[in-house]
Amino acid sequence: MSLLLTEFIATHERIFVLTGAGVSTASGIPDYRDDSGDWKHQRPMDYREFVERHEARQRYWARSFIGWQRFRHARPNQAHLALARLEQLDRLTCTVTQNVDGLHQRAGSREVTELHGSLASVACLTCGAVIERAAMQQQLLERNPLLADLSARSAPDGDAYLDDFDEGEIDVPDCTSCGGIMKPQVVFFGENVPSARVEHCFNALENADAMLVVGSSLMVYSGFRFVRAAQRADIPIAAINLGKTRADELLTLKVRLDCATALNSVLSNIDPGAALAVETKCDLVPR
Repeated sequence: MSLLLTEFIATHERIFVLTGAGVSTASGIPDYRDDSGDWKHQRPMDYREFVERHEARQRYWARSFIGWQRFRHARPNQAHLALARLEQLDRLTCTVTQNVDGLHQRAGSREVTELHGSLASVACLTCGAVIERAAMQQQLLERNPLLADLSARSAPDGDAYLDDFDEGEIDVPDCTSCGGIMKPQVVFFGENVPSARVEHCFNALENADAMLVVGSSLMVYSGFRFVRAAQRADIPIAAINLGKTRADELLTLKVRLDCATALNSVLSNIDPGAALAVETKCDLVPR
């Protein structure tokens, strides 16, 4: 399978890459779905619930405060580094990621579109004021010193399993400029991806000669729509994913391997020196 994937990548020069949660699991960030594409964790926060219910915001920020402390220390793994190197080798034109962790950029990828935004900043829904996530963490801690003593298991996208805790005690900071609701700059479930961002991705896909899906079940339409568009345009599609994807019947090639293993195997065939460098760099990254 890795040889077929190597051939797929080697014979195309303008590959549109779409990544999902599976590309970051080796960095210690849990993914959402099992091998059948079903939920295996608590459902993420819904946009309408977050906006309309103060209790939902209390629950979100209590869990996210804990989860962020691990999430921000995640480091790029071999999959991120391999994609960055393939971009440097002029095999990839862009990487569209459904992840909100910033690990592609930290690995060295330059042409990255964060389809669902980034957890690294927080914005006011009323006036648009933006602050760094670190500032929001500090405000939460100042208002809720009890958060400093809590710990919980990690959940996807900087969330956490915070059991046996009264989240109703949480004092959620409002916007210091206008008193509005503060929300991380990510697309919640039930929220639309900004149209300009979607259009940018479609424009990139139009200039591609192949599509590669890495670590995504494609169960969420925001990513699946690009696979459908590629199929309609007769653009060949390969996917690396351990489990089922929503687009299995549309794929030219399906590789059921761990993302890091598959991509580093490709690098070993295309550029052995780069593969060794990626392995060495990962060995040096603190866990």
